[in-house]
Amino acid sequence: MKSLLSILDIKNEIDEILELAKQFKESKVKDKPLEGKSLAMIFQKSSTRTRVSFEVGMYELGGNSLFLSANELQMGRGEPIADTAKVLSRYVDGIMIRAVNHQDVVEFAEEADVPLISGLTDLEHPCQVLADMQTVKEYKGNFDGKFTYVGDGNNVCNSLLLICACLGMDISIATPKGYEPNKEIIAEGEKIAKSTGSNILITDDVKLAVKDSDIVYTDVWVSMGDEGQEEKRRNDLIKYQVNKELMELAHPDAIFMHCLPAIRGEEVSAEVIDGPQSVILEQAENRLHAQKAVLYYLLH
Repeated sequence: MKSLLSILDIKNEIDEILELAKQFKESKVKDKPLEGKSLAMIFQKSSTRTRVSFEVGMYELGGNSLFLSANELQMGRGEPIADTAKVLSRYVDGIMIRAVNHQDVVEFAEEADVPLISGLTDLEHPCQVLADMQTVKEYKGNFDGKFTYVGDGNNVCNSLLLICACLGMDISIATPKGYEPNKEIIAEGEKIAKSTGSNILITDDVKLAVKDSDIVYTDVWVSMGDEGQEEKRRNDLIKYQVNKELMELAHPDAIFMHCLPAIRGEEVSAEVIDGPQSVILEQAENRLHAQKAVLYYLLH
């Protein structure tokens, strides 16, 4: 039994999963491989793309999904994670959880008797970056280019660092001091990069990071859980907005990516996110196809 809590859990199967996602998108898988299977979906955080893509994905694969708000579960009233995990394992074939704390998901996976998928934690967002790399492959054809992430070194940034390292893709990360990716993630990414040929640059120089990039990616400055820090974060990150001037430092055919939701006028200007280089809608659609591949891989 395998679970997906981190990109590291599938580091040797990323290409296989991305190829499967491509086949799903091209409608080359016609049968219902998860017919009769059920997925419990636990949400401690609100969601648009994660919830809809997993629900539709399970339906299209022939399975069933159950939306479970953490506030409505006994876990929200103090039931131990272990009890919830073991009971749910008697009812369903897999569990997806969108959680606040990564360690809670680790404990959930350890106690569950069925595969567990992280739909997001404060440390990583593996399903998002699988969809991101599917999008990169569609637009660039390979992973030979330079990937640049600008802004807060958050959970998405952590997972992007790891998946680029695993795929041998160069990644530059531009963050203000104090906003860098997780130190353990950096160390693990650098270790992997030595064997795959990936180059990792982490800098506070946003122009250096974006120069000659093939992909420019950003995320919101105030993530869920960062409420109360809005003013400080905006002041610290104001120089890291992805705008027309910054995009001009990248290659002329560079694409712009954002995991959404976005706040136009903060981390990205409207002319960039709504402009011709933006691929955000294809990127969002690919959440469906990449997650169908993950569901097939773990539950089939």
